[in-house]
Amino acid sequence: MSEGTVTGIGAQVERPLQRRIRIRLWDLPLRIFHWALVAAVTVAIATGNLGGDWMVLHGRAGLAIVGLLVFRVVWGFVGGVHARFRSFWPRPSRVLAYLRGRWQGVGHNPLGALSVLVLLGLLIVQATTGLFSSDDIAFSGPLFNLIDEALAGRLGGWHKRVSNLLLGFLALHVVAIVFYLGVKRDNLVKPMVTGWKEVPAEVVVPRPSGLALVASVMAALTVVYLASGALL
Repeated sequence: MSEGTVTGIGAQVERPLQRRIRIRLWDLPLRIFHWALVAAVTVAIATGNLGGDWMVLHGRAGLAIVGLLVFRVVWGFVGGVHARFRSFWPRPSRVLAYLRGRWQGVGHNPLGALSVLVLLGLLIVQATTGLFSSDDIAFSGPLFNLIDEALAGRLGGWHKRVSNLLLGFLALHVVAIVFYLGVKRDNLVKPMVTGWKEVPAEVVVPRPSGLALVASVMAALTVVYLASGALL
């Protein structure tokens, strides 16, 4: 049998095997962002439920989430090719192709991309409302004094409602990861740890520039500084 073909008893047609290579799919800044966000969200959820003196740490975790989200938004325009929003934006045509089993690509599939965008959107709403809200007991957001108490109360209400929605969505996210691992034999976690994944040989992944990384980090730090209320 010649290399690159598939044959078998009773086979009618020989078809070439698609050569695959191992690439660095997820760049290091994206992977650090991902796991730092997991840690910050976990701390925020735990301390928010504990309340009391833990709310100080809850506020710090919230500021960390703000910084991480700003970094991700900027990195979505200047970062690695598969981290950019334009590379995985879930256009209807892409979603339809995926549902029909015709989608071909690497990185986030269209449904995974939709999940990523929804999760980022929920976290942005959650973090923003937290900056202005107050529980009238142990915690007030760093920008609480910029708005009146009535508006702060409404934002605090949204902060609690979105937190419940966020918990449900995170649970769904974990279920999806387990489904892909158990049913589709696609380990989504490993590439986010190592960065490596096997893909078709024609895929080329250019590295993001150092200037893009510096710009993303500086944007994140600037917004965290402003969000902390340091200028008030």
